Amino acid sequence: MREFLVEITTTVPEGTPQQQVDERRAAEAVRARELAAAGHLARLWRPVGELRSIGVWCADDETELHEKVLGTLPLRPWMSLTVTPLQPHPNDPGPARPGTPA
Repeated sequence: MREFLVEITTTVPEGTPQQQVDERRAAEAVRARELAAAGHLARLWRPVGELRSIGVWCADDETELHEKVLGTLPLRPWMSLTVTPLQPHPNDPGPARPGTPA
């Protein structure tokens, strides 16, 4: 699978009932765990003080990423995305070793 850097900003439409927001956020957490278990969500961060997410997502190609991965997120209708395909860098030190910060 290829890796993609995905920046996500979620904007709840004005007037959306809080119960609907809470239900979608709970469903989003469940779906994120499922996608992580399936190898599609590698890492996810939230920049300090911001209400957006930055993650490394994996899919066979960008079409699969949009249709079968990100498109299955319950909050997707409220999201704006920036997707950047990634490729290995020759100086990449590789994955973090156990016990070291990632």
